[in-house]
Amino acid sequence: MIAVYIILLVVGFVALIKGADWFVDGSSNIARLLKVPGVIVGLTIVAMGTSAPELAVSISAALAGSNEIALSNVIGSNMFNLLVVLGCCAMIHKVPVDTVILKRDFPICLLVTAFVAVMVGAGSVTNGLFGKAAMADEVGSASRVMGLILLVVFVCYLIALIRDAIRNPVQEDDAQKPFSVGKSILLILVGVALIVGGGQAVVRSAKEIATFAGMSETLIGLTIVAMGTSLPELVTSIVAAKKGETGMAVGNVVGSNLFNLMLILGTSAAIHPIGVNMASVYDMLILVGITAITYLFCFVDRSVKRIEGLILVLIYVGSVVFAAVR
Repeated sequence: MIAVYIILLVVGFVALIKGADWFVDGSSNIARLLKVPGVIVGLTIVAMGTSAPELAVSISAALAGSNEIALSNVIGSNMFNLLVVLGCCAMIHKVPVDTVILKRDFPICLLVTAFVAVMVGAGSVTNGLFGKAAMADEVGSASRVMGLILLVVFVCYLIALIRDAIRNPVQEDDAQKPFSVGKSILLILVGVALIVGGGQAVVRSAKEIATFAGMSETLIGLTIVAMGTSLPELVTSIVAAKKGETGMAVGNVVGSNLFNLMLILGTSAAIHPIGVNMASVYDMLILVGITAITYLFCFVDRSVKRIEGLILVLIYVGSVVFAAVR
């Protein structure tokens, strides 16, 4: 029976990745037909599309009451993006960092990560003092208030990005011809269906595998689910790095992490408060440290070098081992 759930997990990941790919293609094409600047498409539609697997999994988990998967998927995906995606790119080719990302996006990412850690930690302390935890292994929760705050910040951030893109237009590439509206709509609809169905399949199979193997939902969400939902970013970034096109690697990672924290975690918490166990509190604190270390690597020399990429990958291996043995 466990083999069936493993197959379901793999099929779910494939559906998530392909669905996100088709969703981005269809949405981007409609944007081109409507003469929307490509940079705005990249900052909004494409960013949302690449984060769609995480969004589908986390919301499905929140609705199913699998709170540990909902939170640990976001934490694990952000760790994977910073340490593995960016680390592998740097190991292949030195990764330059744009000044705007250093001054605006990365500091915002660090602040939002710290905010979530503080909110989760404060909730854990409060519930520990007053005995309000819903379950024995829960020490607190990511509340609806926190979720709504994250969503408001996300909307403000998105508006700021769009306004900046409009004030600083770029030359559009007309080499890629748009296809029909009908095909675009079909790709969007099929993409959304695959994302939703794949998200439900991943959550259900991950829960069953965790139960069978004696693993906690936190561990499986932090590792297997997070790795699977981050595959689009990993594959895209490695292909770009092999071609020497690494200029946007840091921006893609930071943007994805911001979407994960503000949109995905915010939406999940707003739908249903997410129970937090002590392992998740530790993981959030580790994520803050990892984000700070990565920012330091980016800040020095305005790039991430090969040796620093190797260090990031080794940190990920260490964090996974720590999560497994604790």
